Amino acid sequence: MRKLIASIALGLAAFGLFGVSHAQDAAASAPVVASAAEAAAAPASATDAAPAAAVAASDAAPAAAAPVPNKGDTTWMMVSTLLVIMMAVPGLALFYGGLVRSKNMLSVLMQVMVTFSLIVVLWFIYGYSIAFTEGNAFIGGLDRLMMKGVWDNAAGTFAIGATFSKGVPMYELVFAFFQASFAGITCALIVGAFAERMKFSAVLLFMVLWFTFSYAPIAHMVWFWMGPDAYASKEVADAMTAKAGLIWQWGALDFAGGTVVHINAAVAGLVGSYMVGKRIGYGKEAFTPHSLTLTMVGASLLWVGWFGFNAGSALEANGFAALAFVNTFAATAAAVLAWALGEALLKGKASMLGAASGAVAGLVAITPACGNVGIGGALIIGLLAGFICLWGVTGLKKILGADDSLDVFGVHGVGGILGALLTGVFNSPNLGGPSAVADWTTVAMIAPGDYSIGGQLLIQAKAVGLTIVWSAVVSIVAYKIVDLVIGLRVPEEEEREGLDITSHGETAYHK
Repeated sequence: MRKLIASIALGLAAFGLFGVSHAQDAAASAPVVASAAEAAAAPASATDAAPAAAVAASDAAPAAAAPVPNKGDTTWMMVSTLLVIMMAVPGLALFYGGLVRSKNMLSVLMQVMVTFSLIVVLWFIYGYSIAFTEGNAFIGGLDRLMMKGVWDNAAGTFAIGATFSKGVPMYELVFAFFQASFAGITCALIVGAFAERMKFSAVLLFMVLWFTFSYAPIAHMVWFWMGPDAYASKEVADAMTAKAGLIWQWGALDFAGGTVVHINAAVAGLVGSYMVGKRIGYGKEAFTPHSLTLTMVGASLLWVGWFGFNAGSALEANGFAALAFVNTFAATAAAVLAWALGEALLKGKASMLGAASGAVAGLVAITPACGNVGIGGALIIGLLAGFICLWGVTGLKKILGADDSLDVFGVHGVGGILGALLTGVFNSPNLGGPSAVADWTTVAMIAPGDYSIGGQLLIQAKAVGLTIVWSAVVSIVAYKIVDLVIGLRVPEEEEREGLDITSHGETAYHK
């Protein structure tokens, strides 16, 4: 009961912090729907969540009908959401589950599935609102608390948001549940760093705190902006951009979550691996994966589901969705080959674990770049991700000295940083990227001929740096609070016996 009361108290405290400091624009009747795609990747495209209003052509002319969401786009976004859910449960769960020892198989499955479910619930209670409504440069407000307003009573229909194209709307509810799947899998990714030794209750309390104070603010900073229809003229462009999230204002490119998802989660995992401590016997005993077959199945589900994650972030079934789709395909294949080659050169043999890890590394690295670079850039990003993330789980891991159980930082952290930086390079039109459009109808107002790789690389580095620092600070505080309230780690005897039995009273396998 003490643990339950403490958890509820912390949750209420989180509500209170956000409820007092984020005044909303009195003229805004609905939150702005931001997106995981970048305007620089989509000429004449952006996002605006204000309900579409009829526009009179003249005082004498009849009002024009409000645009209606395209059924094909709506279907694509619903399918994309299903694909992201498949990434988490069962994809990520099986990928992680196969990598741990058999006595901890169910504990990892539980942590992934329950974490995902917890965050989805929190998303619809308050997470969506503080991530994707207008507030300040760091955090949104509470206009969509408990998802109020997604049904427009005045219009008698669902509230309308927008895609990345002027006059092409989408249902705000569709955008909200698509982004719910992102939030859920991001928090589930962290589980791999402290697998096999953290209390189940501690995992869940940490996730509440980290989601509230790290995931939602970073999502707001990177993806929230006022949308294309708000950019009605060149004169209002600066004012509209000033209402966006801080990292968006900088002009950083993150199509589907290199900073928001992968770097953010990886830093939280690395901090956790330090603060929870190393597994008993780490460095002295062999911690071999108990089922590479399940890991291969999980990696394959991740690859398939990632097409919804990346291509769905275009918010429309259009050419940029197709570009993100093919780049996700190409980069991942290239990373598998690179990791396998790297292993063969280093160890004399390429392994199944390496191939599966290479696939995930490629998926991670291409995520921020998928709609922002050409196919040639995607292939190079994938190849580099395979080699560099292999170093991340071998050489870098030794340097860091942390027991990152399932190499969350080595793959998601290193791959996310690499992809975020290389996005700034291969977005250049001279290297096959779509770059940006010199027009006030888009956010990134840089003419293709004026594109500076060095300048964009600096912006990308700033975004990466802020994400690392923000997530690290929030994670340290959150782990410390959990340790004081519940305690982070299971007792030694329970860890030795395995968390399946000691934490959940069941076992994955019966002899």
